[in-house]
Amino acid sequence: MEVSSRYVVTKAHIDGAPKESDFELKSESISLLLDSGSNDVIVKNLFVSIDPYQLNRMKSQSSSQIYSTFAAAINPGEAIDAYGVAKVLVSGNPEFQKDDLVVGLITWGDYSVIKPGGMLRKLDPMGFPLSHHVGILGFSGLTAYAGFFEVCKPKKGEKVFVSAASGSVGNLVGQYAKLFGCYVVGSAGSTEKVQILKEKLGFDDAFNYKEESDLKATLRRYFPDGIDIYFDNVGAEMQEAAIANMNVFGRVAVCGVISEYTDSGRKAAPDMIDIVYRRIKIQGFLASDFLNVYADFISTTCDHLRAGKRHTLEDISTGVESIPSSLIGLFSGHNIGKKIVQLAYSPIDIEV
Repeated sequence: MEVSSRYVVTKAHIDGAPKESDFELKSESISLLLDSGSNDVIVKNLFVSIDPYQLNRMKSQSSSQIYSTFAAAINPGEAIDAYGVAKVLVSGNPEFQKDDLVVGLITWGDYSVIKPGGMLRKLDPMGFPLSHHVGILGFSGLTAYAGFFEVCKPKKGEKVFVSAASGSVGNLVGQYAKLFGCYVVGSAGSTEKVQILKEKLGFDDAFNYKEESDLKATLRRYFPDGIDIYFDNVGAEMQEAAIANMNVFGRVAVCGVISEYTDSGRKAAPDMIDIVYRRIKIQGFLASDFLNVYADFISTTCDHLRAGKRHTLEDISTGVESIPSSLIGLFSGHNIGKKIVQLAYSPIDIEV
């Protein structure tokens, strides 16, 4: 028996802002009969994560392609892998059985064939929606948790600034910080997002950076006593402004620099004298650096969710064909919270 699987590829390297014409929807037939002795696992993809870093994989060159196996280069025409949730249809691997739910690296497509050594593990939903395991209980959640607690090393009462605070990671950082006992201000790109940060997520304050002509003055207004922790998701001018307003021994966790992904000439240039004399720590990091805290992250976050102490922001599109526009939308601020594409309606509905 065979199934027809649609999947998304790039037509060429993308070195600027992505657009619909950069992508192509292809189709292939996948046999559901494995050869004798095969250890392959064939899955039906259910939910897939859409993340800004994927654009760096599509460029003709990027340092991310060299220093991270998760951000390896994607060649035009190749299937694109991403973190997601799937259901096992056929398995030659004794660790997985038909109908198992799994999480790991799957393709931007309807189905995936996972070869031996592929990143895949069984998933216990723990009573939460499957989409949560792509976002708040996936790498976005781990990034926020590890970046805040392991990189920033917060103290109760400290003043925290989060850029792109309504995004997949930023909204979670702000909620961790508030629950920990910090004063938290976030920046976002619309009035609607600012309201969500303050009224739904419990940020102490928030502002629309698009309405501010002088970011340094803006941050002085929101942090008259200075910033202790800056969780950086955007880079460029916002990073400069935050560092200019930081206290002695301030910490900057650089999670991403999305403003620079589509414009190679746009760079942050913080005052290095400030960094030296205020003894500011700036650290870039990847979630994969902190897999040792994964169990603590899951335990803590599940407890928060079950106690109703956390809100989950998910922006879900449907169907393989929506993947390109979902990625493109990240760079124009269309998403609120974690961007996810749902590739099937329910694991219960999927039969072959």
